[in-house]
Amino acid sequence: MGDDAANAEERFRDFVTSRWQAMLRTAYLLTGDHGRAEDLLQTALVRTHRRWNRIDDPELYTRRILVNLNVSWWRRRRFTEHLTDKIPETTAEDHHAVYDTRDALWAAVLTLPPRMRAVLVLRYFEDLPEAEVARVLDCSLGTVKSQASRGLDRLRDHPGIAALSRSETSEAQPSGAEAFGTGTNAKPRKETTP
Repeated sequence: MGDDAANAEERFRDFVTSRWQAMLRTAYLLTGDHGRAEDLLQTALVRTHRRWNRIDDPELYTRRILVNLNVSWWRRRRFTEHLTDKIPETTAEDHHAVYDTRDALWAAVLTLPPRMRAVLVLRYFEDLPEAEVARVLDCSLGTVKSQASRGLDRLRDHPGIAALSRSETSEAQPSGAEAFGTGTNAKPRKETTP
């Protein structure tokens, strides 16, 4: 292996080492499953490695591959599996409101189309600006804004989320974006009249 090839390999290893956890978190948010997230990330990194010397922004390139691979997987899966409204029972006996909120949010997020979910994950969890989300997804800024708005509206209207917001009388429970662990870009909730 020449010096350039060895240097490229070392840079790739450094990239993977430094960004693994963040990219795995993104993959998990896209898939909702730890095993699929690891498979998705490994596949994306193999593709990134193949083009390593021709990539200007490896993180952008890898994120784009994550999203595209996940969308492709969803398209194939759509014809073989059907989502249900039921969430598997949890084994923990001590339930806290934040866990209920998180579970309801994830159930709602998993019902969103893959592209819409990708916009919400990149915008509100990864805390990327709209322009960066558009770059990652290779779409227009208007598409990002409309997908984010529609996605948040769908989450607010989801029965599990609506039930949680109705039960928020005296206790302050985290909003949907805060249950992700962020919330800096969260859109204010629309007031509804009963």
